[in-house]
Amino acid sequence: MIRKALALAVVAAACMGAAPKPAARAAKPAAASPSRALDNRDPASMIAVLSALGAEATVARRDGDAVFLAVTSATEVFSAQFAGCDAQGRGCQAVLFDRQGEEGAPTLAQLNAFNQTSVMCRLYQDRSGRPHVQYSALLFPKDGRDELVMHLNAWRGCIADFNAFLKDPAGFLAGAA
Repeated sequence: MIRKALALAVVAAACMGAAPKPAARAAKPAAASPSRALDNRDPASMIAVLSALGAEATVARRDGDAVFLAVTSATEVFSAQFAGCDAQGRGCQAVLFDRQGEEGAPTLAQLNAFNQTSVMCRLYQDRSGRPHVQYSALLFPKDGRDELVMHLNAWRGCIADFNAFLKDPAGFLAGAA
C-alpha cells in the first residue's frame, strides 16, 4: 500500500543520508551545499521553508527548552513543537508535529490498530476525546533543507493517512493489514 511504501521510502532516504560518503577525488575545498545553508534545528528555518511552500507559521509560545509553532495553510492547521532547544530557542534536538482530528473519534482499539500498522505516524486521543496524529524526528547539526523537506513530506503522508483513517477506520485498517 501507498502508506507503507511512503514510510519505507522515507526510512530508506534517512538511512542513505547516514551512509558514509566516498572520498573526494580533488583536493580543492567543496562548495557549500545550498541545503546546508539552512539549519533545520532552528524553528526560524521551519518557518521560512513553510512560508516558501505557501503556509504560514508563527512562534505560538516558548516554554523552557521548547518552541511551539502554529502552522496554517490552505488545507491544514497543525502545530510543530521543537524540543531540547538552547536558551535562544535554536539548536533544537527534536521536532514533534501534531494535528487534531474532527469530532466523532474512532475507538481506542482502532487508534491502537493504526499505530500497529504505521512506521512513522502515531495516533492518540486527547483528554476531550479527539483523535490526533503525530510525527516526530530527531534533528542533527549536519542536516539542512533537504532533510527538513523530507520530514515535512513524511508529515504530509501522516496527515493523508490520518484523514483516510478518520473517514473509514474499519476500511482503512482492513487495507493496512
